[in-house]
Amino acid sequence: MSIQVFGLPVSRGVAIGRAVLVASSRVDVAHYFIGADRVEHEIERLRGARNAVAAELESLKLELPSEAPHELAALLDVHLMLLHDESLTGATKLWIRDRHYNAEWALSAQLEVLARQFDEMDDLYLRERKADVEQVVERLLRELAGADAGHFVPPVQAARDFAGEDPLVLVANDVAPADMMQFKRSVFTGFVTDVGGRTSHTAIVARSMDIPAVVGAREASRLIRQDDWVVIDGDAGVVIVNPSAIVLEEYRFKQRQSELERARLDRLRHTPAVTLDGQAVELLANIELPGDAAGALDAGAVGVGLFRSEFLFMNRGGDLPGEEEQFEAYRDAVVALQGLPVTIRTVDIGADKPLERLSPQELRHEHGLNPALGLRAIRWSLAEPGMFRQQLRAILRASAYGKVKILIPMVAQLGEVKLVFEALARARQQLDDAGRAYTPVEVGAMIEVPAAAVMIDRFLRHFDFVSIGTNDLIQYTLAIDRADEAVAHLYDPWHPAVLQLLHRTITCANAMGRGVSVCGEMAGDAAFTELLLAMGLRSFSMHPARIAAIKQRMLRADTRLLAALMPQVLDSDAPAELMRLVAAGRTAH
Repeated sequence: MSIQVFGLPVSRGVAIGRAVLVASSRVDVAHYFIGADRVEHEIERLRGARNAVAAELESLKLELPSEAPHELAALLDVHLMLLHDESLTGATKLWIRDRHYNAEWALSAQLEVLARQFDEMDDLYLRERKADVEQVVERLLRELAGADAGHFVPPVQAARDFAGEDPLVLVANDVAPADMMQFKRSVFTGFVTDVGGRTSHTAIVARSMDIPAVVGAREASRLIRQDDWVVIDGDAGVVIVNPSAIVLEEYRFKQRQSELERARLDRLRHTPAVTLDGQAVELLANIELPGDAAGALDAGAVGVGLFRSEFLFMNRGGDLPGEEEQFEAYRDAVVALQGLPVTIRTVDIGADKPLERLSPQELRHEHGLNPALGLRAIRWSLAEPGMFRQQLRAILRASAYGKVKILIPMVAQLGEVKLVFEALARARQQLDDAGRAYTPVEVGAMIEVPAAAVMIDRFLRHFDFVSIGTNDLIQYTLAIDRADEAVAHLYDPWHPAVLQLLHRTITCANAMGRGVSVCGEMAGDAAFTELLLAMGLRSFSMHPARIAAIKQRMLRADTRLLAALMPQVLDSDAPAELMRLVAAGRTAH
C-alpha cells in the first residue's frame, strides 16, 4: 500500500530508489559499508561480542545471591536465549554478507526489523519483550565499541557494489555528520530523515552532493521498511512509499526534466560571472575535504571560500589529526586549486559537530546543555591552545604552496581577536625557529553572531576580510535551533532583523575596503541572489553543485537597478515577496 510522508524540502529534485535504513539506537554507532575482504572480519567481531556478552550474562547468573527473585534469573536466561537466537545474530550476519554493513550497523538494522515484528504482535506480553531484545543489542553494541571499533578507520565503499543495479535512498531518524562524510562518497540518490531543519548538517551535505532530500519527516524511519521503493520529492518535501505505477512514471518524467535542466546549466560552468551592468562577481566553493577541491574547479569555482577543517577531526574515534597530517591535507587542497585562493576555516567543533572522543555526558559538560551556545568553534580552539597553534602552523606551512587565507569562526569578543593574533604570532615564531617556510596570509572573521555584526566596524580594524555565516547568524538572531524541526518554520532568512545585519556588515566592509563574502546557505540559494547583489555583495561561496544555477541568475541581473530598491526592501514588512517580484521582472527581461 502506498503512503505519503511530509517533511521539509531541503535539496531540490526527485530521487527514486530502494530504502536503506539507518536505524536509531540509544547507543551511537558508526555506519559504513565494508569491502568484500572485510566481511569475515566483521562477522568475527560480531561472534566475539556475542561470546563476551554471553560469558558476562553467565557470570551474572552465577553471582546471583540465593535470595534473589526467581524472575531475575529467568530474565538472564531470556537474554541468553535471545543472544543465541538466529533471528538476531544469524540474521545480523546476513546484513553483513549481503549488504556489506559494518557489524554495528547490521545489528541496528536487525533490531529495527525485530522491533517492528514485536510492535505488530497482538499479545501485550510478547510486545513487551521488545525491550529485552533492545537491551541485548545494546550490550552487543557496547561490547563492539569497547573491543576495537575505535581503532578502525573504514575505507570508503560504494553501496551499489553490493546492492545490484537498483538505486538506493537513505532513510534515518537522523544522520551524524561523521556518517554523512562516509555516505557522501557512496551512491545514495536521496536522503530522508525524521528530524532536522533546512540548515541541519544532513540538509547541507545533501545539497553539497546535489541530490534530493527531505528532512523533518517525523515518522519516516518507522513507516519505511528496508528495501521499500521510495520516491523523494525534494521540491515539495514529500516522500512516497511504494508508489503506484502511474505515480512512479510521473516522477520519472520529472526526473528526466531535472536532468535536462542540469545539463543546460552545466554549459555555464566556465562562463565568467558578470552581471548585465558589467559587475564581476566572485563565485567560490565550500569544501569539506581535500578531495573536494578538484570538484570545485570542475564546477567553475574561482577558489575555495570555505574549507571546513573540522571534518579532518571527525570520524576517527576522537583521535585528533597531528600537525603533519593537517599540513598534508591543506597542502593537497591548495595545490589542487592551481594558484586560486583557498580560505581555510579553523576547526568549528561543537553544536551539531561534536568529537567522537566525548561521551554524551562529557559533551553536556564540555559544551553545556545547549551546545550551540557553549564551548564551540574559536572558543574551543582558544581553550585548547596547543591544538590551536598546531592547526595554525599547519595552515601557515600550506601557504608556501599557494594563496591561503585563514578564517576564524564564531568571533564575538574583541578579547578573542587579541588571543587569536597572539596565537598566530606564536605559531609563526615556532615555524621561524624550526626553519619552516610560509608566506603572509590574510586573516578573516566569520560573522555569525549578532554581536559581531553590530560591532563590524571595530572587527574590521583587525581583520583583512569577513565571511558571513548566514546559517548561524539567522539561528542566533532569531533564537532558533536550526536543527530542530519543531521550530523549523520559525527559521526565516527574510526576517527584517537578519536583513539589517547582513546589509550593515556588507556595507561597512565595502566602505572600509575590506573583503566580504557570504559562505552560508543563502549564498547558494537562488532566491537570495538578487538581494545579496543589491546589498553590494560581490563574493559568494557555496556548494560547487550550486555554482551554475547562481551564475545563471547573476548573468541576468542589473546591480544598479537592484541597489536602488534596497531602501524599500529594508523598510518592507514583506521583503521576500518584494524580491520575488523583482526577480520575476528581471527574468522576464
